[in-house]
Amino acid sequence: MDDEVLLQSSLLPLRNLIDDIDQQILELLNKRAEVVIKVGDIKNNTKFNSAVFKPDREAQIIDALQNKNRGPFQKDAIYYVWKEIMSACRDLERRTKVAYLGPSGSFSEQAAFEHLGHSMDRLSCASFDEVFYSVENGKADIGIVPIENSLEGAVNRSLDLFLNTNVKILGERSLIIEHCLLTKNGTMDGVNKIMAHPQALAQCQNWLNKNFPNIERVPASSNSEAARYASSNHNSAAIAGMIAADSWGLKAVYSKIQDDINNRTRFVAIGNSESMPSGKDKTSLILAVPNRSCAVYEMIKPFATNHVSMTRFESRPARTGQWEYYFYIDIEGHQNDENVFNALRLIKSQVAFFKILGSYPAQ
Repeated sequence: MDDEVLLQSSLLPLRNLIDDIDQQILELLNKRAEVVIKVGDIKNNTKFNSAVFKPDREAQIIDALQNKNRGPFQKDAIYYVWKEIMSACRDLERRTKVAYLGPSGSFSEQAAFEHLGHSMDRLSCASFDEVFYSVENGKADIGIVPIENSLEGAVNRSLDLFLNTNVKILGERSLIIEHCLLTKNGTMDGVNKIMAHPQALAQCQNWLNKNFPNIERVPASSNSEAARYASSNHNSAAIAGMIAADSWGLKAVYSKIQDDINNRTRFVAIGNSESMPSGKDKTSLILAVPNRSCAVYEMIKPFATNHVSMTRFESRPARTGQWEYYFYIDIEGHQNDENVFNALRLIKSQVAFFKILGSYPAQ
C-alpha cells in the first residue's frame, strides 16, 4: 500500500471523530446561546437597564474553567476561546459599541479584541478625549484606553481624563508591544520622515538614533493614523504593530524595533457601570492631601493597617500653581471587600480629594 494512502487511512477515523466532537460542540454552543437569549429577555423585561458586559461574571467563568482544565488544551487558549464565545453570546443580548483610539490597526483596537472578543461595533476615535466622552455620553458602551507603559510610564492624558470624567474602570489588559517600521513597499527608499504616536517614538528612540538618525520624526495622533498616512505616501514610514500593517496594506522593513523586548502597555476598559467582586480584583482611585508634613504617609497608612497591598502609586500635578498633586493608586481587592472598605473609609475621612475609579477583575 502506498505510504500516502496508508497515512490517510490511519487519519480517517480520527478525522471522523473530530467531526463528531465539533458537532457536539456546536450543539452545546447553541444551547448556551439559547440560555443567553433568555437572560437577555429577563433583563429587557425589568425596569433596570442592566449592562450586557459583566466583567466580574466573565472573569469568574474563565477562571473556573482554567482551574478545572486537565489539559492538553492550554490555559491561555481557554481565555481566548471563551472570550470569543462570550462575545458572540453577548451580541445576542445587545450589540456592544466599543470606542478606542484609531483608526483601524491600533494597539487599542488589539486590546479591545483581546479583552472583549470580536463581536462588537467599533467606534474609531481621533483622541483619548473622544474615547472618554463617547463613553460618558452614551455614544459607546465601552472604551479602551492605555494608562501606562513599562518603558515610558503613565499615559498622562488618560490620567487627566479619569480625573475630569465620571467613567468607571471595568477591566484591564496588558499587551506586549512589538513595534515595526512599516512602508508601502517594504523598503526605506525615498523615505524622508518616520511617523508614530509620541509614546511609540520614545519607545524606539535608541533604535532610531542608531539606524536612522537623520530622518525626521513626526508625531501622529496614533500609530494606526501614521500607518494610514504611510499607506498613501511613499515618502513616509510608520511605526506601528503588524495589525496596522495588515489593516493598511503595509510591509515591515524592520520588526521588533522597540528599545526593550519586554515593552508592555496596560490598557483598561471604561464604562458607566460598576463591576461586582470576582474573587480576584483590583481597585483604582485618585487621592489628594493638604500640603503639610506627613500628609502622604497618613494618607496611605490605612492600607497597611488593613492589610491592603498597593500595586501602583503615581502622582500628577494638580495645576494649581501651589505644588499640589493628585495621587493615582491601584490596590489589590474590591472596594466591597471588608479590609478594602475599612481602609477606604478611613482615607476618605482625612484626604482633601477622594475618587474611586472602579473595582474590576485583575488580569
